[in-house]
Amino acid sequence: MRQWHGKARDAWRSVWGGMVAAALAAVPVTGTASAPSPDPAGRMIPAADLQSDLALLRRAFESLHPGLHRYRSPAEIDAAFAALDREFARDRTLAEAYLGFARLTAYLQCGHTYPNFYNQSPAVTAALLEAPRLPFEFRWLESRMVVTRSFATTPALRPGAEVLSIDGRPAGEILAALLPYSRADGANDAKRISNLEVQGRGRYEAFDVYFPLRFPRPAAQPFELVVRRSPGAATEEVSVPGMAAAARPATEGAPRGATNPWQYLEPEPGVGLLRMPTWALYNSSWDWQGYLDGLFRDLADRGIGDLVLDLRANEGGSDVGSAIVAHLVAEDVPAGRMERRTRYRSVPADLRPFLETWDPGFYDWGAAATELGDDYFRLVREGETAEGQVIKPRAPRYAGRVWVLVGPVNSSATFEFASTIRRHGLGTLVGQQTGGNQRGITGGAFFFLRLPRTGIEVDVPLIGQFPISSAPLPDAGIEPDVPLRPAVEDIASGRDAELEAVLARIRTASTRQ
Repeated sequence: MRQWHGKARDAWRSVWGGMVAAALAAVPVTGTASAPSPDPAGRMIPAADLQSDLALLRRAFESLHPGLHRYRSPAEIDAAFAALDREFARDRTLAEAYLGFARLTAYLQCGHTYPNFYNQSPAVTAALLEAPRLPFEFRWLESRMVVTRSFATTPALRPGAEVLSIDGRPAGEILAALLPYSRADGANDAKRISNLEVQGRGRYEAFDVYFPLRFPRPAAQPFELVVRRSPGAATEEVSVPGMAAAARPATEGAPRGATNPWQYLEPEPGVGLLRMPTWALYNSSWDWQGYLDGLFRDLADRGIGDLVLDLRANEGGSDVGSAIVAHLVAEDVPAGRMERRTRYRSVPADLRPFLETWDPGFYDWGAAATELGDDYFRLVREGETAEGQVIKPRAPRYAGRVWVLVGPVNSSATFEFASTIRRHGLGTLVGQQTGGNQRGITGGAFFFLRLPRTGIEVDVPLIGQFPISSAPLPDAGIEPDVPLRPAVEDIASGRDAELEAVLARIRTASTRQ
């Protein structure tokens, strides 16, 4: 959510104590997949250590997590912890422990709570996150695994091909088996499925982590696939070697330096298209605010009547959305009618040794936290109101039409931006239902909880957004004004159906004027 979640990726990759580093052997990463020996993921962790870490996690959640009971009742949370405690009543491997914590945190239905791939120690990373990967990228279309990009030499895996099974397991069954480990807010399964796509959006993607942990296999063994090259074509069997984690292209965390990660195009006269694949600009020295000011000045000077913002691959990051909205409004507007709450004013002393963060102010909110009762505090920090952030107009104002391409990836700052656009009628949302949840999400500040016996880290968000509304809100993301989703044929041909639909509507609207 907003400006803080992705920052953890690069700031907190330290080893959690010499005990963990000594216990787990590092796995070499090369251009070819080879089996580590001995297998550090198979290291047995005593039951007492597992249960000790689980008790610490529960203590942290009950003391700090504002969304603990937003989507799950206290009885459901009690039952989930009890079930994992029984599972941890005997020794388990490190891989089994990681899966157990991932399943428990996913059950919480908070999209910012999970054993973050980017925040694990180097030892845990080497043991669990570097398994050989499928040599292609794919999307899920109605439980169908459809190739979008291939790194294999076989022509059977060209874009648009459907992978029917992997090592004898039907693709739909694999998806169903991995969904309980996928993070999302509330009942937003579209986000859970989107998480399990492989699109090169990061060094670690959920499918790459959970598939080999859930279905362990020898590292040197090739993947045995059943493939259909195009709809209606005959199936064929294909054997492909896995790719080492470092060999498959992917975006590496947040952009660094002064490079502009966005791309501005004009696909047609009078139409601007700004592709924004990320807002994770914490490590960047690039002046993105200055870029937006200049862009909107240029749009106004040149009379560009339509602006398309492509956010489909953008989960969130910095609060870029408010900077955009500031150029679209003529008066102050609230970013959202949300009350910000935390579960504590000051962190209990017994938890502090296990927590890391980048802002010491998170340990004690002080006067910013006002007690509400029911174990909640209202959080109002400098520059905010009780209903959260207020966005003030910023010159120049853009008076043209705004179109926003959205989808299930949008679950943090981009979800909030889509909510603001919808609430104030500032543009047209096109694409698929967003991630996030209209009943509120968490984020804004985080602790990184280091479980000392297993060495596993879990992200714990500290601020919850709670709607100020008398009417019940849907347990879902935001439905677009113009719903569209790509077909297999679109992927095969490289056609961007969603963008084409926007351009067609712009032409129609311009003709009517």
